[in-house]
Amino acid sequence: MAQNLAPSARSAAKSNRLLRAEILLPLAGFAGLLIVWWLIASLRSEIMPTPWQALTANLDFILHPFYRRGPGDLGIGWLLLASIRRVLIGFGLGALVAVPIGFLVGLSRPAMLALNPLIQIFKPVSPLAWLPIALAIFNLAEPSAIFVIFITSLWSTIINTALGVSSVPRDYLDVSQMLEMPRWRQLTKILLPASLPYIFTGLRISLGVAWLVIVAVEMLTGGVGIGFFVWDEWSRLNLSSVFLAVFVIGITGLILDLLLCKIQEWVTHRPIQS
Repeated sequence: MAQNLAPSARSAAKSNRLLRAEILLPLAGFAGLLIVWWLIASLRSEIMPTPWQALTANLDFILHPFYRRGPGDLGIGWLLLASIRRVLIGFGLGALVAVPIGFLVGLSRPAMLALNPLIQIFKPVSPLAWLPIALAIFNLAEPSAIFVIFITSLWSTIINTALGVSSVPRDYLDVSQMLEMPRWRQLTKILLPASLPYIFTGLRISLGVAWLVIVAVEMLTGGVGIGFFVWDEWSRLNLSSVFLAVFVIGITGLILDLLLCKIQEWVTHRPIQS
């Protein structure tokens, strides 16, 4: 009987630890944030809503996220989807360009010497600095926003891909050359699989930057999008809706990162160590 109870006790203790680590601690963090918000709102009650006031003021947005009540009156769900579409287009185009360039830089020293100064110069440039250039080129807000996402999605993916390719042990390549393996097979069978964790790390950083940038870009260009929603609600001094947008933006960014992590696990067949 004692032998049967011991595994059960260990299993119960493990479940309690998981419950505490995975559920209770995050809930405690959110509770602490709400308490701080409530305290600040109590001190600045003339402009700052409490969490409960923000919730009740945004019930229409929350319960009906996909309403259409006119050309410029759309639910927050439609605005969010418009922003996600722009981000995915710009991020996808950036990945298609950045990964091959990263391989080139990682494999070729002349390419690294030629491209690395450009990468280091353009990498720290603020994304919004590209917006006037994009508007001058395209003369339209939509392609300009996608271009800014594209250009700011490049650098992290290029750098991480180049690092992954250059980190592949030289012995692997020497063995492939001894076996007279074609170059394309070296890329697909040795370099690419070994570099995938680095590539996905760069993609995750780039996606986070892209989602960060689209909000700022939409504030300046206007139109349909979650960034314009934030600016429009602030112009009306409606901080309750601004708080709603902040939570929506944060949760959406988390979901996008989790989806990319799942894609990484599916491609690499390895669990991600977080």
